[in-house]
Amino acid sequence: MGGKCLLYIVSLFVLIYFCVSFLQQTLCERQLRMEGKIYLVPIDKIEDKIVGALVNQIENTFNRKVEIHRSMKIPPDAYNQMRSQYLSTNILRRLRYSTKPLREEKVLGIADVDLYVKGLNFVFGEAELGGNFAIISLARLRESFYSLPENETLFLERAIKEAVHEIGHLYELRHCDRPDCVMYFSNSLRDTDRKSTSFCSKCRELLDNLQLFQ
Repeated sequence: MGGKCLLYIVSLFVLIYFCVSFLQQTLCERQLRMEGKIYLVPIDKIEDKIVGALVNQIENTFNRKVEIHRSMKIPPDAYNQMRSQYLSTNILRRLRYSTKPLREEKVLGIADVDLYVKGLNFVFGEAELGGNFAIISLARLRESFYSLPENETLFLERAIKEAVHEIGHLYELRHCDRPDCVMYFSNSLRDTDRKSTSFCSKCRELLDNLQLFQ
């Protein structure tokens, strides 16, 4: 009887040990993930309410601390006078010089000008797949861009979707074939409005796994 009691006590202590170890590992992983900050960089002047809305959503979505970096001027060489647009690739290049993130940190520039990349008429954003730098444009997310009455709620929702989408690329997520997933490619504003602010279950699982190694 005494032997069985001793075995029970030993087994209980072993179980407690593994539970505590698992909890410590989980907390450690969470802390490491929170240390990989995401920085938001306003390009010229961006309204505080826009930046604030993005901070809240990005922190909840990526489980990372989000901080606002000092603003940055648009580089003159980004402007294409013939197109009346800005080359986002040139702005990304300037972001690299203006910010010095650690390997595990990400940087999202927020611009309120119309962006394009070579080969496309316009882009809502651009990101380095698996890299550190991304940018989004707010210009075409506004109803007023299309001579329609402004809708602030719709505008902020669109901005959140594009921000989450581009940051998703920084964590190596590629475009998803599900139209309701935030990683779906927006060929038009209609695509942006159709998708949600969240990842589908497949992309969410991929993100959680990929974040552990960044």
